[in-house]
Amino acid sequence: MTAAGQFEVTTASATDLATMVGWAAAEGWNPGRGDAAPFHAADPHGFLIGRLDGAPIGCISVVRYGTDFGFLGFYIVAPEHRGRGYGMRIWDAGMAYLAGRTVGLDGVVAQQANYAKSGFVLAHRNVRYAGRVTSEGAIDPRVMPVDTGLAPAVVAYDRPLFPADRGAFLSAWLDGSGGRLALAFVEDGAVRGYGVIRPAEAGFKIGPLFADTAVIAEALFLALAARAESDTVVLDPPEPNCAAVALAVRHGLQPVFETARMYRGPAPTLDLDRIFGITSFELG
Repeated sequence: MTAAGQFEVTTASATDLATMVGWAAAEGWNPGRGDAAPFHAADPHGFLIGRLDGAPIGCISVVRYGTDFGFLGFYIVAPEHRGRGYGMRIWDAGMAYLAGRTVGLDGVVAQQANYAKSGFVLAHRNVRYAGRVTSEGAIDPRVMPVDTGLAPAVVAYDRPLFPADRGAFLSAWLDGSGGRLALAFVEDGAVRGYGVIRPAEAGFKIGPLFADTAVIAEALFLALAARAESDTVVLDPPEPNCAAVALAVRHGLQPVFETARMYRGPAPTLDLDRIFGITSFELG
């Protein structure tokens, strides 16, 4: 019980998750329009909602991956309810759900000092780039849609580029629903990169964009960006991947936003040179 009324933190329903995505849009995070269903598939119990007298006022996502890793996102309290301790109670419930795991997050600039106080350590910056991409001719013939036959190879390719297995999430992310388009670069029968583009609140977002080389990443980027036609394309490269940043700049994208990838617990070892765009700031 609080002075303002009854407050509780519960598992978010599908309707609650849609509310969470709407709050993220209001914060300017530009979520994908069809993100709710694949996010929920990643961990149906990993989305928490804070209710005051039954009304949702805050949220957090704390998605479990495998047995040792979790990712935190969607940490939002409605502006009119901030500064009253509700956010900390939501945070504590989320961290309890991820107890015993390394936890990752992509923290906005305003919250990074607070995350550090909670034991999170900076790994690297992610910088969001956005802009319109001009079509540059034919798509490389080695770029092909990810269908049910190719999906297992794409999931296997993804595995070393993410801190834990995320097969449940990828099954939904690659299924073509929600306006998503998944493409892979296949050479001599082997997947050497893949990416996904989806419609967002504003424009289209590419994520992930994983590739063995910058040349392959560019082929995938251009093929994916063609889906956006003349609309804005958003890419979130990790700043240490200089080739990824150069790719964004070369095609006219401008920096518009940044986060800090932070971990609490042993940080995973990832080959950032093959990560040209992270999947999402909410789920990693």
